[in-house]
Amino acid sequence: MSALEQRITSIIEETKSNDRHRTLESTTSGQGRLITINDTEYLNFTSNDYLGLSSHPNLTEAAYAAALTHGVGSGASALLSGRSSVHEALEQRLASFMKRERALLFSSGYLANLGVASALIKRTDHVFSDELNHASLIDAISLTKASYTRYRHVDTKDLEDGLKACENPCPWIITDTLFSMDGDLAPLQEIAALASKYNATVIGDDAHGFGVLAGGRGAAAACSLSQAELPIQIVTFGKALGTSGAAVVGSGSLIDALIQRGRTFIYDTAPPPMIAAATLASLELLETDKSIHQRLFTNVTKFRALSKNLPLLNSNSPIQPVIIGSDSNALFVAEQLRANGFYVRAIRPPTVPPGTSRLRLCISAAHKPEDIEGLVDTLVSTMNRL
Repeated sequence: MSALEQRITSIIEETKSNDRHRTLESTTSGQGRLITINDTEYLNFTSNDYLGLSSHPNLTEAAYAAALTHGVGSGASALLSGRSSVHEALEQRLASFMKRERALLFSSGYLANLGVASALIKRTDHVFSDELNHASLIDAISLTKASYTRYRHVDTKDLEDGLKACENPCPWIITDTLFSMDGDLAPLQEIAALASKYNATVIGDDAHGFGVLAGGRGAAAACSLSQAELPIQIVTFGKALGTSGAAVVGSGSLIDALIQRGRTFIYDTAPPPMIAAATLASLELLETDKSIHQRLFTNVTKFRALSKNLPLLNSNSPIQPVIIGSDSNALFVAEQLRANGFYVRAIRPPTVPPGTSRLRLCISAAHKPEDIEGLVDTLVSTMNRL
């Protein structure tokens, strides 16, 4: 066995031995309330399509029209010939929607996080990072080679203790705004106040808050934070907006700096124009159809009310984690839900800390009351069997 084969085998055997082996499944339907896998239809409670927009006819029509004019692919990076008038229109509409000076498109939230950190943070700086930040933020910090401190999750006292002791002249605070696995909101007002007090700069990854909070404008708007208080905000389109890609929003000078130094912007092929057009259509819906968010939070409230006896975390967002504990029990509960027509995936380490394996339930505006009632009934009866 070669060295490569030995390494591959060890990885696979290790994950199988502790119930952490991951598998891929392909759908034969779009995202939405229902999902089809292997010719079986399930109620979908594992999608980040929080507003149920990924299959909305306005988005598909916009994408089709843009494809007829601009083709499918962008063909090049934005700095060469890959930037279309649709990209420009989306950036302008997004900045206006979020009440910021300017926006810059990236192919994904992961690349946006890498691009921002590598462009702006020097190895001589010091970074403070919430211990439950997304993997893309952890990787972004690592790439900068800056020293860093992980502060306890949403613990502003621990953060302030670190800032107070920090002698570095250029500290950064990096945090998810709405945490993807716990569903809780970062204390952004307190973090912004600490940043002002200790001359730090805040970067907020609003992947799960954008499109959901404050009528879609995201966590900064929900917390009434100005551009100066949260100067760098990363938003993604592949979740609540139902499309793909991401953007950084902030000052005009911030965006200009990223155009000059953001490697994941400079050297990456621009997002397809048809996706940018669909995202524009999604923003239009957020601004004009207030019923979408009303349905979403009515469903979240209903789920929370019916689930008082379940081991939930304190989340009022569409992300509703049910903490199971062991990896094997989380797999068992997910399998039982699936057998009863509910598609839910078990989340296990290293995505979450050991001993906190869970079901990450995603509530959508597309769900019906009876969907939520059936899910909770099945979940309660299954949990009682553990």
